[in-house]
Amino acid sequence: MAEEEKTIIRNKRVFLNHLDSYTCRNIALYLSNCVVGASLEDAGGEEEEGEGEESDKQNDISSAKPKEGTFQIVGTLAKSDSVKPDFALETYMVSRREELMDRLLECDIIIYNITDSEQQLEEATWVVSAMHAEIERFENPKMFILLSTVMTWARSKPVDPDDPDIPFTEDDYRRRRPHPNFKEHISTEKLVIKLGKINKSKLTTYVIASGIQYGMEEDMLHLFFKMAWHGEVPALPVFGDGSNFIPMIHIFDLAAVVQNVADHKPKTHYLVAVDDSKHLLREVVKCISSKLGTGKVQRESKENALLKKELTQNHIDHLLVNLQMEAVYIKENFNIRWMADTGFVENVEKVIKEYKHSRRLLPVKICILGPPAVGKSTVVEKLCKHYKLHHIKIMDVINEAIAKLERLVKAKEQAAGNEEEEEGEEEEEEDGSSDAAEVLESVKENMEQNGGRLDDQYLIKFVREKLKSMPCQNQGYILDGFPKMYEQGKELFLSEEEEEEEESRSNAIQCDKAIIPEYVIALDAPDDFLKNRVMNLPESVVAGTHYTQDRFIRRLNLFRDINTEDETVLNYFDELEIHPQHIDVTKDNDPEYTTVIDEIVKCIGKPRNYGLTPEEKAELEFKATEEKLRREFAKKAEMEQKEALEAAERAAHWEEWNKRLEEVKKQEVELLEAHSVPLRNYLMKNVMPTLTHGLIECCKVRPDDPVDFLAEYLFQKNPQVE
Repeated sequence: MAEEEKTIIRNKRVFLNHLDSYTCRNIALYLSNCVVGASLEDAGGEEEEGEGEESDKQNDISSAKPKEGTFQIVGTLAKSDSVKPDFALETYMVSRREELMDRLLECDIIIYNITDSEQQLEEATWVVSAMHAEIERFENPKMFILLSTVMTWARSKPVDPDDPDIPFTEDDYRRRRPHPNFKEHISTEKLVIKLGKINKSKLTTYVIASGIQYGMEEDMLHLFFKMAWHGEVPALPVFGDGSNFIPMIHIFDLAAVVQNVADHKPKTHYLVAVDDSKHLLREVVKCISSKLGTGKVQRESKENALLKKELTQNHIDHLLVNLQMEAVYIKENFNIRWMADTGFVENVEKVIKEYKHSRRLLPVKICILGPPAVGKSTVVEKLCKHYKLHHIKIMDVINEAIAKLERLVKAKEQAAGNEEEEEGEEEEEEDGSSDAAEVLESVKENMEQNGGRLDDQYLIKFVREKLKSMPCQNQGYILDGFPKMYEQGKELFLSEEEEEEEESRSNAIQCDKAIIPEYVIALDAPDDFLKNRVMNLPESVVAGTHYTQDRFIRRLNLFRDINTEDETVLNYFDELEIHPQHIDVTKDNDPEYTTVIDEIVKCIGKPRNYGLTPEEKAELEFKATEEKLRREFAKKAEMEQKEALEAAERAAHWEEWNKRLEEVKKQEVELLEAHSVPLRNYLMKNVMPTLTHGLIECCKVRPDDPVDFLAEYLFQKNPQVE
């Protein structure tokens, strides 16, 4: 019971603005896994961890859910469609400031970050002022931490004009001068410090001036990481001459500073949070390019930075700042387990690993095997398009390797006269070109002796280099029909460190995990099916390929011979517990292999990349619009055709009805005429003669009343009356 009470007492409710932003999300994630008061303990015992354990710690932080006794995280979200993070106890979407204040009064620590969005400046100013105004309503002491930026120091005069390299420290904060775009930031900093001095027992305030934050999914440096990862540009841009010093700090180290402030409640209320590095911008960009991209950088004007859509003015200002700062206080007084205290460059491999895991940019490595003409290349091309992977064709690899060797030899010849000029940029290529001519000559000689084929010693070397290249390590690859044999697979994927110890470890199957495929797909089909497929190919397709009858039969027989032995390439993967997935292509009659592709995609899962580019999205939208219009046009044409058929049917029915109507009328006339014959005969015989004489007589007499005269005449001359 006592332990439970102690836990309840130590729990603290922490508010952060914009939990869906880079800075606050990662700080909140870190704090949600920190036990309240843990930084007050001495650094030792369980606190000490090795470099490998620090990496495991980072993975634990990024995936763990809140533990007991940790900081309870609440906060607002910047976007209405953002999802509540797992580590957050509550998230708010407040529309009124009064409602926000009620939420803040429930918290012990309020953290406001003004480095990501200038829109938060006004809100942060209002919050700290409103909290000071409501100080009498506080049930418990509260702490307000403002996360600011070193840009409020950007125009500060050197500590010593004679030695401008002396770094600024917290003690110099009264002499700081802001960048023109950050004058409001420094005003907010001063207000926070001022209000924290009035009633320290109820409200304590701190300002943390943070360096450029890096780590996890990246923010201000993300443009360089993304460009390097994609590898679509030959060199990363360095804006300006790149000789400016940029203060930096890992995002989790900044979170550790916040944790220590919350636990220690230091007497110093203005803190600088930077690591020990003194990195130039070009060193940082060069490091990213070397470890993630082509290894090359190029200078661009500062104005070109404005043309980068992903860079805001805030990002550009931070990247172009020139400051040397030292976090003396936090180094001497805080208990921090640094993630990267020595700086970005020294910890770049760890940072890149975080970046890839945070953004789920893990390479997809696939090997597609099967007999000739089974459709491997067709399947590989479609999978490469779906997953945006690199298609590893053996002939392409050989041609690329030979072209590279020829470039190295040519570069060495050109650099013979001006070695000093080429020493800087081409240092690595010069080192590799020392024996390039010899290797190139050996490769060409080997191919001539083997009729255009290359021995495994060269082939495996070239394929391994390709698999270890940055594009394959970043996005992934699909091996098309290689390796073909057990020994090829063993030599190709054997770790370089383990090659030296191969004899002592001969009983264990070893492999290079950096290049070994995750998925092995075996496409199966009987010989008769494959022969029929090749026989049905057009002559234009078969000409000049391996699908001529003799060459195809020879290749098929060779494949069957190789794969009847005990040690096949599929057995090699089985021994590594990478169990091949067998797919029978005879079940899919679609030449596009839709069923086969769907089955493989279901096995591998979703792509692990940035998704569709804006151009691809526009193309998909265009295709979707085009398909929609096509469907609408087809539907309209179908309706028009249906209406035309109905109109034709109506016209035919109308014509038939009219014909029948005419026939009925004709029959009625004939019937009427037939019925009128007796009456006509009677009238002609009995009525018409008397009527005729009466009319003649009337004409002769010309009476005053002809009608009465005629009636009287007919009555008198009526034969029946007579």
